[in-house]
Amino acid sequence: MGKKELRSGYTTGACAAAAAKGAALLLRDGTAESVDIELPAGFTAQFQLNGQSIVRGVAHCYVVKDAGDDPDVTHGIELHAEMRYADCCGLEISAGTGVGRVTKPGLAVAVGEPAINPVPKRMIEQAVREVFAAAEGLQLTLSIPDGEQRAKKTLNERLGIVGGLSLLGTTGVVRPISHQAWTDTLEVALDVAQAAGSSLVVLSTGRTSELAAQQHFGLPEEAFVMMGDFIGYTLEACHRKGIAQLALSGQFAKLVKIACGHPQTHVRHSQLDLLQLRKWAQEIGLDDAECQQLELANTARQVFEQSEADSRLVEHVGREALNICQRQLPGAVVTILLIDYHGQVAKVFS
Repeated sequence: MGKKELRSGYTTGACAAAAAKGAALLLRDGTAESVDIELPAGFTAQFQLNGQSIVRGVAHCYVVKDAGDDPDVTHGIELHAEMRYADCCGLEISAGTGVGRVTKPGLAVAVGEPAINPVPKRMIEQAVREVFAAAEGLQLTLSIPDGEQRAKKTLNERLGIVGGLSLLGTTGVVRPISHQAWTDTLEVALDVAQAAGSSLVVLSTGRTSELAAQQHFGLPEEAFVMMGDFIGYTLEACHRKGIAQLALSGQFAKLVKIACGHPQTHVRHSQLDLLQLRKWAQEIGLDDAECQQLELANTARQVFEQSEADSRLVEHVGREALNICQRQLPGAVVTILLIDYHGQVAKVFS
């Protein structure tokens, strides 16, 4: 049986543009059921409108976001648009309930402005101007009723986006299993760290590792970047952005994967990682009893828990991981924190 083709979805920016165009049509014509939006991806998509109304000169409708077969926290949200004629020149766009506002430098939007990225903003403006001439004075308010609640499940607040979600997307399309949302967030997090003036950027593979690093360094929250499994991508981004001082915080199983050269530290390849651990054990001359213990281990965590943080094998893994990072970040100062399974810093490699 062939693999089922995964269905793409649409970005928050595309849905906001569709809702805005729908509100514009309602204001002009008094009726609208659906709209067509030209996406930066190079094709036109149709969006169904919901909740159409005109009350005291204010046109309102909303679009439900469909994220396709790779849904995230924004899947199913309602992008609401309200539009009215205004005594202004051109189109004024404001953020209503559930659309975040930028409070920190380093993002693509200026501090104090609604969290509507440049490409979605252009899409919204283009969609409205397909209905009204450029000189027409219009006031558009975009909102997401449960946006503030959903934003609590994201990194928005740390990145300096408060009060709700962002309107994002460079193509208008969400490709399933692309990881783009995560890597886009990493790019922004690194930009925020640099804009905040952090001399040291601290990468973490998970929340436990991040908490330990926060206690160890005592830096402002902007300095900490949750990279998850995306070690290869994050190191490349750090090099591209010229980050000169970097720390990486992770538990032993993740450090093993970094030491093995995996660009992602997902659980895949775990058995191959154990084989590499056994090979390193032989190379550094561990005795037969220690090597036999490694043969019986089922996970890298088990290897760590059977060893001491100062053991020769743990030391070797840490040094190998550090070498991998330094090769990808030539000229940068790199430190690795090894976090034990109680959430404490067990060893520092530098």
